[in-house]
Amino acid sequence: MRTVAGRTDHVVVVGAGLSGLACVLHLLGAGRRVTLVERDAGPGGRAGRTRLGGYLVDTGPTVLTMPHLADEAFAAVGDSLDRRLTLVALHPAYRAGFADGTWLDVHTDAEAMEAEVRRFAGPAEAAGYRRLRDWLTRLYRTQMRRFIDTNFDSPFALVHPDLARLAALGGFGRLDGRIARFLSDDRLRRVFTFQALYAGVAPARALAAYAVISYMDTVAGVWFPQGGMHALPRAMADAAADAGAELRWSAEVTALERQAGRVRAVLLASGERISCDTVVLACDLSAAHRLLGRAPRRPVPLRHSPSAVILHAGTDRTWPQLAHHTLSFGDAWERTFEELTRSGMLMSDPSLLITRPTTHDPSLAPPGRHLHYVLAPCPNTAVGPSAAAWRDLGPRYRDSLLAELERRGLDGLADSIEQESLVTPADWTAQGHAAGSPFSLAHTFAQTGPFRPRNLVRGLDNVVLAGCGTTPGVGVPTVLVSGKLAAARITGGTGRGIRPGTDTDDPPARPGSITRPDPDHPRCP
Repeated sequence: MRTVAGRTDHVVVVGAGLSGLACVLHLLGAGRRVTLVERDAGPGGRAGRTRLGGYLVDTGPTVLTMPHLADEAFAAVGDSLDRRLTLVALHPAYRAGFADGTWLDVHTDAEAMEAEVRRFAGPAEAAGYRRLRDWLTRLYRTQMRRFIDTNFDSPFALVHPDLARLAALGGFGRLDGRIARFLSDDRLRRVFTFQALYAGVAPARALAAYAVISYMDTVAGVWFPQGGMHALPRAMADAAADAGAELRWSAEVTALERQAGRVRAVLLASGERISCDTVVLACDLSAAHRLLGRAPRRPVPLRHSPSAVILHAGTDRTWPQLAHHTLSFGDAWERTFEELTRSGMLMSDPSLLITRPTTHDPSLAPPGRHLHYVLAPCPNTAVGPSAAAWRDLGPRYRDSLLAELERRGLDGLADSIEQESLVTPADWTAQGHAAGSPFSLAHTFAQTGPFRPRNLVRGLDNVVLAGCGTTPGVGVPTVLVSGKLAAARITGGTGRGIRPGTDTDDPPARPGSITRPDPDHPRCP
């Protein structure tokens, strides 16, 4: 594995998102002096926090999987995730509603999910689910160490017996076709393939290897941190400060001072100069390229994932059919992905994610009130409406979303809203996200593994990248890994996530966490 040449005693990390924070903790654990520089007033990056009246709103991801990856970062400085946060295991992980009026609770416990599938679709599908679960587990074990939790120096690093194992598992086929080998019910197949949207690719075109995301969602477990998702980066920042990191908030980096092929200092908008031995750019990839003064040459342009419209709604009521996370599927499926990724049209029959964080933390809203987060995937600005167009389109689309949700059973939703915030591709663009997408680069084959923008910067001996735009990719688990891999480029560590004395890649159990079921969730008809 290639590493940063020369001295690495003092590292400046630019960006306090999850990847930057994970990198800081791993660097501190390896004995480096670290200064973290963040343009915002506090940590989080995409996993930020805003206030709407008396409501505390997470502005980024709402789904936490693989929390042991965060625990590895805390452990690097002798700390632990359980010491800093209380996690609630979500049962069900999701509730899925379909256009025909049926509902399915998605459990991560094998016996509970098998029973639910049997109720929902019969014994043959239940048996298919058990075979699928076994396949997902073997797929994850094959991929995690060799293809996700590793630094690639060239595509030749793929040549390994695990590559043959991945091929034997069907990982290079198409996702929807592989899932269809286990499940014939179209509704069930959606539950195990919608995750391809996280990777920015339609299930019909995504590699079956991306079913590893489904493993994280439907097998390994889904969790919620008390205090909301923003509590995770806040806890990581606190651990970093306690371990000796210097945290600089409201400090925007405007330039890199270079000499003889190395960055010698970062320059702040305030005029301050911070000298360093090494720099980690854990900011958005487009921002990193601006600081570097160039983007790497590639044979084809970078392709970005679809974007999203998010409606944060503080309401005076809620609806008993909602779980903590509810997937509301439209009747269309293939057409939806065509609209999102190719034709650039808004979903004509939307599939939506509705998250109600007050299910497990009522303190995020005023007494007797509820917080709902509605995510509607939409085309990015490279293939769909421009950022300027969204300024007029946004309010109309908000009204159509509310009308559609009321049609699907959330009666009175529009009238119940007391506080709200609508986020569109125009807002993502204003925050500096290329193509108006917070999900960065799509995981096409040409942008995956060693073909994704690498975390070492050619032409500069001491600059490393971290975040969703570099390896291994998009999502909370993968950006945590990204921070660890960036640190390994500096410290020479392997970056591997296997704990001493273990011989498995399976996520460890979390005996210290709360695992209570969702309250107030009667089974849907």
